[in-house]
Amino acid sequence: MTVPRVSAIVPTAGRPAQLEACLAALGAVEPPEGGFEIVVVIDGDDGTPDPHGVRVVRQPRRSGPAAARNTGAAHARGEILAFTDDDCLTDRGWLRALVAALAPGTAVGGRTENALPGNRYADASQHILDLVYAHYNRDADAARFLASNNLAVHRQDFLATGGFDAGRFPFASEDRDFCDRWRASGRQLRYTPAAVVRHAHDMDLRGFVGQHLAYGRGAARYHRARQARGSGSFRDDLPFHFDAQLYLRTARLRPARRAAGVAALLPLWQAANAAGYALERRRVE
Repeated sequence: MTVPRVSAIVPTAGRPAQLEACLAALGAVEPPEGGFEIVVVIDGDDGTPDPHGVRVVRQPRRSGPAAARNTGAAHARGEILAFTDDDCLTDRGWLRALVAALAPGTAVGGRTENALPGNRYADASQHILDLVYAHYNRDADAARFLASNNLAVHRQDFLATGGFDAGRFPFASEDRDFCDRWRASGRQLRYTPAAVVRHAHDMDLRGFVGQHLAYGRGAARYHRARQARGSGSFRDDLPFHFDAQLYLRTARLRPARRAAGVAALLPLWQAANAAGYALERRRVE
């Protein structure tokens, strides 16, 4: 049996329709040199049927996407691991763009776009990620954050750095922690916008608030972990949250009604994030 060069890993839990669309997009991806396999990790006994034509690994007890990604890495046959999520649609050139930018000791991440432009909450959530990338990845070859839904690494480097910390970060901020540990180990992050995935995260107001509450709680754990290992502190993030560019960049969105709709949700994002952070800090104190 030919061993593929790349393993595309997709964690999933209870979203068969989204997974089907994700796998259809992956099936249309232009294969990189050496070929690729798709590894689907089903997290939990939720009745999700095994998809056809891909490798399937099951975690009987739901442990979260971070653990599922680690499980996928453990079962992967490729020397390169490429991660995306079950609600993401990869472009045809996604893998080739990631592999072209990859080097030993370097993790590479691409650009994420909103696949649901008619959903104001999904639009605002994607815009927030765009703001994060604009702030932390100003130097594409010395990036500071890459999201786990569009990420590629050499398997050897991934294992050497311990993968994702599923114990501390089962559902949120595992990618922030991974990137920080990766950089602290002397390795490099690189942002390559040519590698595109479209995120089809259908959400309402409750989902938007819940997402950013979870991110706030994850942020509290992240900063506690950073402080413990001496790789940074909460103060490092303050310039981002109080940057006027958050609203200036939002005001430049077109059409104008889109800018107004997104801007109206930014204070809610910051409030939910702060509330989640405070709740998690209070829980451990």
